[in-house]
Amino acid sequence: MNNKTTDFGFSKVEENQKAAMVADVFHSVAKNYDIMNDVMSMGLHRLWKKFTFFTSDIKSGDKVLDIAGGTGDMTLGFKQLVGDTGTVWHTDINSSMLKIGRDRLFDKGIITPQCLCDAEKLPFPDSYFNAVCVSFGLRNMTHKDIALTEMHRVLKPGGVLLVLEFSKVIKPLEKIYDLYSFKFLPFMGKLIAKDPDSYTYLAESIKMHPDQETLKQIMLDSGFEKVNYHNLTFGVTALHKGYKA
Repeated sequence: MNNKTTDFGFSKVEENQKAAMVADVFHSVAKNYDIMNDVMSMGLHRLWKKFTFFTSDIKSGDKVLDIAGGTGDMTLGFKQLVGDTGTVWHTDINSSMLKIGRDRLFDKGIITPQCLCDAEKLPFPDSYFNAVCVSFGLRNMTHKDIALTEMHRVLKPGGVLLVLEFSKVIKPLEKIYDLYSFKFLPFMGKLIAKDPDSYTYLAESIKMHPDQETLKQIMLDSGFEKVNYHNLTFGVTALHKGYKA
């Protein structure tokens, strides 16, 4: 019997191959990830993240899980919100990204628990966290519904899930955004990271990610309530929020 297939950018691959292929992408881009974020978004990713912190409902003393935490931007911001009495777990499935994030946080004087883990198989107990966040990582997951169900499981009742992700841009900007995504991103990936293929995958993965309303429905189907979203920069990104009853 043939294995099921899933999207890897515009390509179809066997489900059991995708995680390793995504891992190769992020092992490759880890060293230049932060500078490429600034270049690709023209610095706007910093504003998107600040908006997420501002609207997060996270308070001093909370326990927060940062999934696909990468180089630690979100972990750092959440740690400032929860203070010394709170805890932020910095996690990622990719060891290269997690190591860079660990070193970066340590350089800023932040010591916080870390874990190499798969969002589809979270190694945490039920009803443990006040908040879970996945920032620019959901689109790379093979089974988004399973991952979201796991995020729901580890949240306490009343807890919030924050999903910050690239989304569907408003229609008048579609053509220019596609030109930017499929021409400029790989060019800058080649120029700065010496890796145009990984940034071609990035553009394709954004295009294949569910639009705002579809992701909202997947979150509802995964058990979340009061799901809503905010479009940021004309829908280039969107922040989805959902709550566990």
